[in-house]
Amino acid sequence: MSTPPETSDRPRLLLVGTGMRTYREYLLRSISAHYRVHLFLTAEPVWEKEHVHGWTVLPSTTDGPAMAEAARELHAEEAFAGVLCWDEVRIHATAFVARALGLRNGDPEVIWRLRDKGQTRAALDAAGVPQPRSIPVKTVDDAVAAAARVGYPAILKPRGLGASLGVIKVEDEAQLRANFAFTEGARGPEPVVFDTDQPILVEEFVSGEEISVDSVVRDGRVTPLFVGRKVVGYHPYAEEIGHFVDAADPLLSDVELTEALQATHEALGFTDGITHSEFMLTDAGPKVIEVNGRLGGDMIPYLGLLATGVDPGLAAAGAATGLPADLEPQHWQVAGIRFFYVEHEDTTIGSIGFDEDALPEGIDQVVAVAQPGAVVSPPPKGTVWGRIAFAIAVGDTREMVAQRLDAAEKTLAVEPA
Repeated sequence: MSTPPETSDRPRLLLVGTGMRTYREYLLRSISAHYRVHLFLTAEPVWEKEHVHGWTVLPSTTDGPAMAEAARELHAEEAFAGVLCWDEVRIHATAFVARALGLRNGDPEVIWRLRDKGQTRAALDAAGVPQPRSIPVKTVDDAVAAAARVGYPAILKPRGLGASLGVIKVEDEAQLRANFAFTEGARGPEPVVFDTDQPILVEEFVSGEEISVDSVVRDGRVTPLFVGRKVVGYHPYAEEIGHFVDAADPLLSDVELTEALQATHEALGFTDGITHSEFMLTDAGPKVIEVNGRLGGDMIPYLGLLATGVDPGLAAAGAATGLPADLEPQHWQVAGIRFFYVEHEDTTIGSIGFDEDALPEGIDQVVAVAQPGAVVSPPPKGTVWGRIAFAIAVGDTREMVAQRLDAAEKTLAVEPA
């Protein structure tokens, strides 16, 4: 790892939003050792203060043009080397800021092409990139007609949400009609308005192993950093209940996948920044599920850090500024995360915690996300917000890590109120 420069020599980086401390502080901590970070956020920072050089409180961090004007004033006083955001809801607005300052990843149209999965599908289809067949629809009757074209089983998916929110597999017309409202009613943590009268995608179901790839893109060249092997549960809902990252994953050098990654980014016009791409590894080769213009969520970048030693925060900052970042693995191991849920809907948490004295070797951390008094549910009602805790483990093999996560799960005690 490189040695942090003196404070006065550190480049100035504008960061839009931070997210939850539990999931994102590790990124800000490492970036702040190498950059003077200035935050744009909508409330006075709390935990962030020890990691940043300055901040500006704005009425909104989803209003791109307004943020761009505020950034211009700061940029005139002292130039920013780059603009960075890892929040899905804010990456489009952040592109307006980068464009206004003449910095990398400053094309709002490109970022919106990634945010809007309908536009993503259209761009990839025009370029001939392998992907599931996809048809945008508005009504349940439109969806039935679309499913007749793509075939059953089919996937219903909101056009603009992440974290598999609202995604469901339907086996026939009856299931489609019964579950269309679930997809149509899915909402993210903050509203994003997609100017379209076809907010739902009906997609061909493709089978295989679903993976994610976090990549650095510089001047159009795509470099994969790490592969996340996704664990999905609560069928027929696509809830992501865990991930594994192996520093020695053979997919990192798989020609078919790396060529698909490069072709995907070229088709979408994404030339600078960091992305989180999802693929299904089918018998016919990798097919694109979606592409996000940010670091992965669910602590996947942290798993990459544990597995490889490559710092995802510094990789993202380097991609935003064009400055060097060390992308070579420092060590080779496997890291995994598992999320935990209550058994019954509308469970009020009385107490929750891990017996840390009983944790096995190789546990990096265990975190109780839910607090006493919280009312939580498992998927489909709970989805991402139904997670009550998680555990992260490391080891030499995926099997070893899975066993350690099994053991950690047994130490979790949850008592309803």
